[in-house]
Amino acid sequence: MAEIGFDEVTKIYPDGTRAVSAVDLDIEDGTLMVLVGPSGCGKTTLLRMVAGLEEITEGTIRVGDRVINDVDPKNRDLAMVFQNYALYPHMTCYDNMAFGLKLRKLPKKEIDRRVRETSRALGLDDQLRKKPRALSGGQRQRVAMGRAIVREPKAFLMDEPLSNLDAKLRVQMRTEISRIQRDLGVTMIYVTHDQTEAMTMGDRVAVMNRGVLQQVAAPQEMYDNPANLFVAGFIGSPAMNVVSAELIRGDGGAEVAFGGVRLPIPQSVMQGRPSLAAHVGKRVVIGIRPEDLEDPEYVANPTADARLPVTVDVREAMGAEVYAHFTVDEPPVLTDDTRDLAADAGVDVDDLGSSGERTSHFVARLDPHTSAAEGRPIDLHVDMRSIHVFDPETGEAIR
Repeated sequence: MAEIGFDEVTKIYPDGTRAVSAVDLDIEDGTLMVLVGPSGCGKTTLLRMVAGLEEITEGTIRVGDRVINDVDPKNRDLAMVFQNYALYPHMTCYDNMAFGLKLRKLPKKEIDRRVRETSRALGLDDQLRKKPRALSGGQRQRVAMGRAIVREPKAFLMDEPLSNLDAKLRVQMRTEISRIQRDLGVTMIYVTHDQTEAMTMGDRVAVMNRGVLQQVAAPQEMYDNPANLFVAGFIGSPAMNVVSAELIRGDGGAEVAFGGVRLPIPQSVMQGRPSLAAHVGKRVVIGIRPEDLEDPEYVANPTADARLPVTVDVREAMGAEVYAHFTVDEPPVLTDDTRDLAADAGVDVDDLGSSGERTSHFVARLDPHTSAAEGRPIDLHVDMRSIHVFDPETGEAIR
């Protein structure tokens, strides 16, 4: 196994398109690193450069102590699992898994040992004599993984391997991939568009947008402390609520004012984020996670002045929780980051600023027994200890 390092790696296509820009990233040996971001952000291009399927325009990629820029793909000792499985339809599962080993002219006994040990770990013992057409999507994906595992490579590269599976099978397979990676102790780079996969699978997560690495961190660290508006909006489901506000000096300290309300910022937050003091009296962007809005009846020690009066537009009962949708009387936050997020979600924001839109959409994740109902007002408690504050000009988090 080996660590993988990217040093100022850039990819520029002949037409001038800059797909990847100066990526610096170190992946430790035995780590499952997830590359996540919207379509066209450069994550698959970066993976393909590691595999040798794309040329590197600038920078270097290392596997262990070896620079692999000019090494042929077949000599990089890396195994790639594709989105479409890429199985040979005329071969049995056994032969699909053994094919690469036969090309390397390994002894038959060694090939058989590797294939059978891997098939046992993947639960494929009963499928080895079948051809791909007789398998389910999940079984085909296991065969594709098995074909990679038997090679015993230095690292695994996975390009959205679960995107063709249904939702229930995706949950099952991401658990299996995480288990296999942990059991093998192998380095893995996993590319996905699904932030839920990124959060549940990765030892570390790297978020990309427009070819630029936005943040690299452990999943929970990234969720709790997003580096900028793009990461804040991309990581988390439902997405973080964002609104333009003014950071002002109140009677008991700092407050944020938006949509006709003023919410106090706890002293602990101001002390823990000293940079906020320099923004008092200025416009900022406030981020509030849906779970930080709650029906006061289900808050242990609610703060009387940290209330947001709203009228519920839509109530979604999810069983274990309720999603309450409502609007806040502030125009949508329009920055490059929020436009990119909206575009990824399929929302056209090109004319939002000129259409007179005056409200921002919010979602609250409430206790399943809440009395919140469509068309009725409710004062939601805001956990101000967990608010996020961003610079409206740069989109960077103010910490």
